[in-house]
Amino acid sequence: MEKEIVFYQKKESVAIVTLNRASSKNAINTQLVVEFEDILDEISIERDVKVVIITGKETFSAGTDREAFSSFDRKEEPIRSLSVSTIVDAFDRPTIAAINGDALGQGLELALACDLRICTETAHFAMNHITYGGIPWDGGTQRLSRLAGRGKAMEMTLTGKVIDAQEAHHIGIVHRVVPYEELSTVAMDMARKMASKGPLALRYAKETINNGMDLTLEQGLRLEADLYFLLHTTGDRTEGIKAFREKRPPRFKGR
Repeated sequence: MEKEIVFYQKKESVAIVTLNRASSKNAINTQLVVEFEDILDEISIERDVKVVIITGKETFSAGTDREAFSSFDRKEEPIRSLSVSTIVDAFDRPTIAAINGDALGQGLELALACDLRICTETAHFAMNHITYGGIPWDGGTQRLSRLAGRGKAMEMTLTGKVIDAQEAHHIGIVHRVVPYEELSTVAMDMARKMASKGPLALRYAKETINNGMDLTLEQGLRLEADLYFLLHTTGDRTEGIKAFREKRPPRFKGR
């Protein structure tokens, strides 16, 4: 299907996915979700893509398209049809949100579903569903509290407070704040560094951290050990050891 509002380009082993509903500040509607999911499905079968950057045209995302949200007859339908965070959360490769403007409401929920977040100095963030009589529904209450802590999640969710990039960095919901003109370069540099690592190691490390959050410490340690031993059965692990001994860059194949 021809994509109209979500674009995808590949640079080396990095995929860049761009939301392109700039006229609506990349508000999330059904078409955007369908195209977004289709593109990530395409990327998932490309073995040479190791890291994905998610960004927006002109800004990041102002949140849910409210007209689209209110068009459903049954209340549970928007959660199934408009969720982008569940799509990102299920994706097995590392994801970086390159936040080039405001991430509000569901836009912030999308950013929080990514593994790493870099933003511009002028970006703003809000979990502002409460201002129009709603609550976060695309993972916001859970991911924000895990990243920023219960107190800050309560404040942002119950007041709809808008915070700037520096505060977002201070409370831990973004990893780096950079000038606008440097965002693409910094995000690509980070993605390239990760892409140079073993793709299976990247996936197992991501799985261990994400799934371990829902386990007891003992269960999480067991998961970590299981994936560690599983990694040792792969050709990539053998190649990594061989390359270290031969003092050369490894040539990982994802097998």
